[in-house]
Amino acid sequence: MDKYNTRATIHGTSFFDTFISVNKEGKKRLGIRFYRWLSVIFIHLLFMFSYWVDLQLLEGTLSGSRFLGFHLIDPYMTFQVFAAHHQIPINLIIGTLSIVVIYFLIGGRAYCSWVCPYTILGEIGEKWHQTLVHKKIIKERTFDYRVKYIFWAIFLILAFSTGFLIFEMFNIVGIISRALIYGYSSALAFVLAVFLIEVFYSQRVWCRNICPIGTTYSFIGWPSATKVVWDDRCDHCQVCSDVCLVPHVLEITKKNGNPEKKSIISIVSGDCTLCGRCIEVCHNDALNYETKLKKLI
Repeated sequence: MDKYNTRATIHGTSFFDTFISVNKEGKKRLGIRFYRWLSVIFIHLLFMFSYWVDLQLLEGTLSGSRFLGFHLIDPYMTFQVFAAHHQIPINLIIGTLSIVVIYFLIGGRAYCSWVCPYTILGEIGEKWHQTLVHKKIIKERTFDYRVKYIFWAIFLILAFSTGFLIFEMFNIVGIISRALIYGYSSALAFVLAVFLIEVFYSQRVWCRNICPIGTTYSFIGWPSATKVVWDDRCDHCQVCSDVCLVPHVLEITKKNGNPEKKSIISIVSGDCTLCGRCIEVCHNDALNYETKLKKLI
């Protein structure tokens, strides 16, 4: 993908070109998307090998696991357990605090782009959806991103009122994770249904508007140490918003969207998944990653 000579929108770029970046000198290198997909695949290979050959390195699933014997628990899972059973076992407390600390350091919703297995399917479906929209075969449909908070609360209320973890019946992250590790499940039919809805009806609707796991990580993302930042090289072309999973986080990069007149501004929204897609397409190199941790070193 040559961002310096092309405007690399989703529908205007070959899908496989997005795994390769071209620098100003014309040299090719592996892009951020390649490393994100590699991260997702590597993590799940560790899960699979730990189960299949008793490797005991990363055991369990993304909902709850042990890394070298140390507990790691999805925070929303812990909320559900507390709502359903009104108590939290000590291993859930330890595992949840560990995850919170990790994602506070690397960026809350980085989980969605660098760990979640559905991100690969979602990005394939996103490309197909954009192609269909561009050819005017279907219409683009969007929803208010804040509806996700309603779903977040609904599933906790259901857990509280029924005593069961209702969301886990619909949790496509857990469904895919368990299927990869333990084998095929009929629940994959629900994953396929969500994928088709995203292709033919509304782009990335699960990740943008429904998934309470991503919503929980967005709470960690607001104060997290790692952010995407942009500077005054930005010419407000909004190509970054075109490729962004959650484009409302880049509203700040619109023309006159910098009332403070600072040279470097952080994308403060916790919804940013740190996928790096905006960085990969910015022809002025106005966006980049920055971590507050370097100020402590």
